[in-house]
This record gives sequence, structure tokens and C-alpha cells, in this order.
Amino acid sequence: MTSPAPPAETPGERRTREVLEASGIAFEIVRHGPVRSLAEAAAARGVAPAQVIKTIVVRRGDGDFLFVLVPGDRTIAWPRLRALLGVSRLSMPDKEVARDVTGYERGTITPFGSLTPWPVVADSRIPEAGAVSVGGGGHGVSATVDGGDLARVLDARVADVTDLDHAGPAGPARTTPAGPASTRQD
Repeated sequence: MTSPAPPAETPGERRTREVLEASGIAFEIVRHGPVRSLAEAAAARGVAPAQVIKTIVVRRGDGDFLFVLVPGDRTIAWPRLRALLGVSRLSMPDKEVARDVTGYERGTITPFGSLTPWPVVADSRIPEAGAVSVGGGGHGVSATVDGGDLARVLDARVADVTDLDHAGPAGPARTTPAGPASTRQD
């Protein structure tokens, strides 16, 4: 009996792998299939939740984006990020704009192989985290790399830009660029 063939590599996964190879850092591609939570993602990738790194696309202005790398158990501290960047406003693009400016769908976004090499801000915990897992350019695919190597090869600006993501009865706390989601007035 033969085992099934591995799924074909998507264009996004190929772009991610090629950029990782060119970077010269050690990495391992992990194919784990769909996950529904941070805990599932961490278990599937063989790392702690804090070592699952979210890549968040943030807009500074018209056509001006950056990536913010956030440990899985944390959320962006918008006032600190705005202060670091010297701006009074930031926003998060909708999923179509994020796809258009990175070449990746939400849930697959990684700074490796983005259509445009946007600047990167990495939370200060990442370089010392050891092995971390970032998006691999496809759903259910990740790349495990050393956190210090990740920050270095991306020439990331490293700063304390996150807060612990406190989970309550309704789930994880979420904030928006304008402040806590529960108090935002649209």
C-alpha cells in the first residue's frame, strides 16, 4: 500500500519557500492542515502558543503598509506602535487590500515572499523566543525558524509593541487601531 502524495505546493507556498531558501537561515516547512484556534495551531506546529507568530498587515497611509510580527498569545498595543512609528493614525486593511498588497490571503500572510517587501516591526519577545512558527504562504502551512534569525533577515525594527491577549468568557480580547473593539464608535 502506498501513502497518498503530498498536496501540491501553491504559488504562495513556493514564493515563501524560495525566499526562505535565499535568506540563508535554517527553516522547516510544516504542513499541518486546517486549525481552528491558537492552541490547535501551536500543537500542530510543535511549539508553544507564544511561539506562533502572527503577521499583521498595518496601513500607515495611502499605499504605505508594514508588517507587525506578534506572538500568538499577544495583541498589538496600538498606542505604543503609533508612538514607535511617529504617527497619529494606523489602520488595518480589509482582506482584499491585504491580499492585493502582499499576494497572500488572510491566514497565510508572511513577510517572506510578499509582493512588496514592506518594513517589519517585530515584538521584542520574538528574537529571544527560540524556535518560532510563521505563516508559510498557504492555508495549513507554516515555517519554523529561529526568532533571532527571523528578526535579523527581515531587518525588523524590534520593540515592545504588544500586550498580553487576555481571554475572557467571550474569547480573546481584541483591540483595534483606534482602541479596544468593545468601545470603538463607528
